[in-house]
Amino acid sequence: MSGRADSDLSPGTRADDAEDPGHGDDAEDAQDAGHGDDAGEVEQGEQGGDALREARRARWAAVGAGTVLALAGTAAALLRLTGSVPALVPVAYACGAGACALAAVLGSRGRTRRALWLLIAGLMVMALGDQFD
Repeated sequence: MSGRADSDLSPGTRADDAEDPGHGDDAEDAQDAGHGDDAGEVEQGEQGGDALREARRARWAAVGAGTVLALAGTAAALLRLTGSVPALVPVAYACGAGACALAAVLGSRGRTRRALWLLIAGLMVMALGDQFD
């Protein structure tokens, strides 16, 4: 056998599991004891449901934060546009709002890490625009 001796294989890839699970002494003992293959599938289904819930929650958080920050940046750009400030200030707010809106779109498509970094970049652009005020 090749490979490291201390490597731990997942249960589905071990050589002793290569037999048909419905045949053999181990399969009969497990089914008699009430520990058939269905118990493992239920546990994996619950773990998969938790991961799915977490992914959905991350998407909603990215969409919500991106939308709120995009609206706030747009409002700030419009307010600064009516005042007597350098033109760079409302442009910076508008660019930051655009980045946050793009982050909301990316978050809705499941690209939550990229959306987070884009939200940070958009906020930094807005903060930089605020420094020119």
